[in-house]
Amino acid sequence: MTSRLQGKVALITAAGQGIGRAIAEAFIAEGAGVIATDLAEDKLAGLDAKKRSKLDVRSERDIDALARDIAGAFGALDILVNCAGYVHHGTVLDCTERDWDFSFDLNVKSMHRMIRTFLPGMLEKKRGSIVNISSAVSSIRGVPNRYAYGTTKAAVIGLTKAVAADFIKQGIRCNAICPGTIESPSLDERVATLAKATGRSLDAVRQDFVARQPMGRLGTPTEVAALAVFVASDEASYITGQAHLVDGGMAV
Repeated sequence: MTSRLQGKVALITAAGQGIGRAIAEAFIAEGAGVIATDLAEDKLAGLDAKKRSKLDVRSERDIDALARDIAGAFGALDILVNCAGYVHHGTVLDCTERDWDFSFDLNVKSMHRMIRTFLPGMLEKKRGSIVNISSAVSSIRGVPNRYAYGTTKAAVIGLTKAVAADFIKQGIRCNAICPGTIESPSLDERVATLAKATGRSLDAVRQDFVARQPMGRLGTPTEVAALAVFVASDEASYITGQAHLVDGGMAV
């Protein structure tokens, strides 16, 4: 590692597993002081973070309480990574009002809450990097049975560009990372759910996910984390408002 984030204070949501965990580990390896959060605090065990904290990104009260703790102990953030998300399966005909509202609340509004809370500290420092996890399945590409998910991830790209445009002259960069299909506990859960619902084998359902990737394999969380390190670091100081694909050619 090259200490590209040495001295940076970074907060990461959904850091307990999958992409969030890999980003937290990569940031720590690059010298960042990481504040790792997750709704399931036990999943944060083993992370050599400066602070591990339970956080419900759907709760303004929880976010405000964490912000007070961080301000007292660490000051303003240098980096904010918004990873929390949920994948709804189905078309518009399968999407209830509750499904729609929950998807937007967790996938989009949580980022709004986090940015609104932690951006003022970045503005005081006149620098900061915000990284939002979107998806190749968004405004970039539509795939079957991801109606609500794709819509929310498209909104994340719009949110990212809006924040970048508003604060580009004040030292704030905001970018999105758009993964393809990535090996993760979340994917394992989706495979199991679909296999049960369709009566197909786990291997057959998993192969459907692999088949979407032109490279012929799934991505790894560490491959997403490597991009996150770059986008968050000063090496990317001339990059903002972009949707960065790490998708195995899915959007080609």
